[in-house]
Amino acid sequence: MQLKALTLPLMLALLAVGAQAQTVYRIVGPDGKVTFSDKAPETPSKNSPAVVTTSGGGDSAGAGLPYELGKVAARFPVTIFTGQNCPPCDSGRRLLVSRGVPFTERTINTNEDLQALTNLGSDSSLPFAKIGGQNLSGFSESEWTQYLDAAGYPKTSQLPTNYRRPAATPLTQPAKAAPAASASDAATAETGRRVRPPAPPADPNAPNPNNPAGLKF
Repeated sequence: MQLKALTLPLMLALLAVGAQAQTVYRIVGPDGKVTFSDKAPETPSKNSPAVVTTSGGGDSAGAGLPYELGKVAARFPVTIFTGQNCPPCDSGRRLLVSRGVPFTERTINTNEDLQALTNLGSDSSLPFAKIGGQNLSGFSESEWTQYLDAAGYPKTSQLPTNYRRPAATPLTQPAKAAPAASASDAATAETGRRVRPPAPPADPNAPNPNNPAGLKF
């Protein structure tokens, strides 16, 4: 994309499109096949937890920030998706930190993370950034800078000294294991088992090796 040809109003329009929160659902079918969709499953499964990305705005995005910065962060929230041993990811993170841009970081560690990332509009390049509704694949300092400028983020940090950036979290969450049976459940299951009646006592007059004919004496 030739950013030089984009006017400020057009860049703001691109940033604003799709800036609302996005949710990606991890769906496990009856055959065990895993798929991802932006639509909630008709029958939610306990093994298919929703994957929520914080690429949306809202009042919480600017909570605890200076007024002007809070307004920008609420309107054009920033989320970056990073991987391990990824120098471009480190460069993108440093740019945001140096400018004091509040952002959310999601890590890509598994194939499920990668599949969910492509559903968010990525071409699988890392880092992947969302500034408002604008998707940025890979790191280009000039490209990221122009979109941050267009969104209205300050060029130098205005974050308060007590600001703490949220820790990075995986894009998808592992399925929760089924809870172990409690002691009361085990006792109920044991009680419910069919109890066999005791065998009747042996008839002393019945045939046996010492009295094949079963004679009474």
